[in-house]
Amino acid sequence: MNKKDFMGRLSSHLGGISWKDREDVISDFEEHFKEGLAEGRTEEDIADSLGDPKALARQLRASILVSEAERTTSAANITRAVFATLGLGFLNLVFILGPFIAIVAVLISLFAAAISVTASGITVFLASIIGPFFPQYYAVLINPAAAIFSSIGLTCFGILFFIGDIYLAKLLYRLFVRYIKFNLRIIKGKE
Repeated sequence: MNKKDFMGRLSSHLGGISWKDREDVISDFEEHFKEGLAEGRTEEDIADSLGDPKALARQLRASILVSEAERTTSAANITRAVFATLGLGFLNLVFILGPFIAIVAVLISLFAAAISVTASGITVFLASIIGPFFPQYYAVLINPAAAIFSSIGLTCFGILFFIGDIYLAKLLYRLFVRYIKFNLRIIKGKE
């Protein structure tokens, strides 16, 4: 495979990354070829030493998307990084997708619990205010003043729970990006 074939294949497999990143990768490999030719090596020898352009593009794409997820926090970025990393091998299905699904499920559960606690506090508050006007539907089990104060406490707890979930999600996001980077280093053979 000569330089033109190698660069064409590499470029065609670098989909899903920005043009700037793609140009950076292409210019880096152009430089590899330039240095190799200056040393007297053939284009075929240089292309063979660099490896399979498709596998190389997958690794580069995963690295770029993980770096992007690290720079810009968003669900879309982490999802793209996870799926780019999954494309590197079957074992990543277990080591990346499993923990990713578990983390997302736990976060969804925690957010649902926080919303439920907040909604129950609001419901108790409304019931303690409106309930006395409808005695046929409202059974007074506790003092209405106690119900109002407990509902305010429940609502505040739910809101604080939700805020805590946001901070936990940010922490888990950063930790998961580090975990993906660690996994990429293992795949590349750097550790």
